[in-house]
Amino acid sequence: MGFSKLKNDLMNSPKRSVTVAWGLDEGVLFACRQALDEGFLHEVIVTGPTERIEAIAAEQKLSLEGFSLEAASTPEEGASLAVSLIRQGKSDLLMKGNLSTSVILRAVLHKEQGIRAQALLSHIATIELPNGRLVLLTDAAMNVKPDLAQKAQILDNAIQFAWSIGIPNPKVAVLASVETVNPQMQDTIDAACLAVMGRRGQFSKPAMVDGPLAFDNAYSKEAAIHKGIQSDVAGEADIFMVQELTAANLLYKSLSFVGGLSVAGLIFGATCPIVLTSRADSPESKLNAIALSCKALGGAGNGR
Repeated sequence: MGFSKLKNDLMNSPKRSVTVAWGLDEGVLFACRQALDEGFLHEVIVTGPTERIEAIAAEQKLSLEGFSLEAASTPEEGASLAVSLIRQGKSDLLMKGNLSTSVILRAVLHKEQGIRAQALLSHIATIELPNGRLVLLTDAAMNVKPDLAQKAQILDNAIQFAWSIGIPNPKVAVLASVETVNPQMQDTIDAACLAVMGRRGQFSKPAMVDGPLAFDNAYSKEAAIHKGIQSDVAGEADIFMVQELTAANLLYKSLSFVGGLSVAGLIFGATCPIVLTSRADSPESKLNAIALSCKALGGAGNGR
C-alpha cells in the first residue's frame, strides 16, 4: 500500500473535516484545497486573521469554497481556538499552520482545555519505500532522549497507528548502531527490553518486535544474512524505531531530501491525529499527511 492507493481508498470512506491552526501558509491552504477537490475532506476550518487568509488565497488564485474562516488575532489564540473546535466535536482533524510546533502543542496539552489522549505524544513519519510499501519511522520530532518507559509508549503509539492505517501485526525494528547487546550501550539494552516486551504481549496491540538492529540489516534482508543475523523483521520492518531524536530526524530528512522518498508526518497521542508539516515540506507531503490522518480515523482492519 502506497500513498496513491491510500488516497484512492479514501474515496469510499466518510469525508472528514480538518481545522488548521493559524492558517497563514499558502502550502497548507493549497494541500487542503487538494484534499477537498480529491474528495476525502468535506470542510476546512482555518483560524487566524481572516483578511490575511483571504489575501493569501487571492494571491495564489486559490478558491476558498468549502473553507470556513474563524477569526484569531495571535498564533496562541488561533491554536487554542483550533483545539477547542476539536474538543467540541466540530472538526475531525487538527493541522499545524504557520506557527511554531511549541505553540500548537501547548494548546493540545493544556490540562483543562487540551485534547491529550495518551500519556505521551510522539511523532510518526510515514515513508513510501522505493518498492511502494509504506513504513513508519518514530520519533523524529518530539521526544529528545526518552527513557525506557517513554520508548515503550512511543513504540506503542506507532503500533496503534500502524493498525489504524491497515498494517496489522506490524514488524518493528528497534534501531541501534550495532546488532548485539552491549552493556556499555544503553540503546542496545533498551532495544532488547522492547523486543522482550513485544514477545510477551506488553503492547496494546500485537506486533513482532526485534532489536537491537542496525538500519542496514533492518532495511535489507540480504545485509542481515551477510552478517549472520536471523530475524523475521530484517528486510520486512513496518516500523523503524529510532531511540534518540537527532538520529531519527537526520534519517527522516535524509530519506526525504536525499533519497527523494514520499513522506508524511503527524503527531499521535491526542484525541485525533495532528497533521504536522513544515514550510520546507512539499505540497505532496502535506496532502499525504492529511490523507494519512483521514485513514487513521477509519480504524484498522483494512489490509495493506
